[in-house]
Amino acid sequence: MKPGGGRSKGAAFEREVAALLYDRLGIKFRRELTQYQISGLGDLVPIDDAPDWPFVIECKRYKEGSIRPEWWGQVITAARKVELFPALIVRFDRREIVCRIPIDAFEKMVGGPYRHGFHRSCDVDFSTFCYLTRELLAASHKERIKRENQDCIT
Repeated sequence: MKPGGGRSKGAAFEREVAALLYDRLGIKFRRELTQYQISGLGDLVPIDDAPDWPFVIECKRYKEGSIRPEWWGQVITAARKVELFPALIVRFDRREIVCRIPIDAFEKMVGGPYRHGFHRSCDVDFSTFCYLTRELLAASHKERIKRENQDCIT
């Protein structure tokens, strides 16, 4: 790879993930370009009306290796700043996309207490990540509508 190619490879992967998310979820994303000036930001942010979006997304694209603990720590830091779940989306050459998410995201999906913290996580494929995201969005939407209806009654 030519010098500086790592950043362009990462940017291309961010665009690819944004396109995949739009295809699977119907939500448009943009790259968070200020991430290069300000630390602790995710790579992608929704640009559509997505008030219930549950994740901060960090994308990593490398030739080979395995998920590094510092990558997960990086997205946890960003997620805590905005009170969302962290999502680390990774692909190595000739391998499928892997998404690391906290166990708490599954707990929230099923209405559980989600009290494990972000350090308890699991790796899922991209389709499972999208399924979980759709379920979280639906649950959050229902909660918001319920709160709005209660506000109208009182």
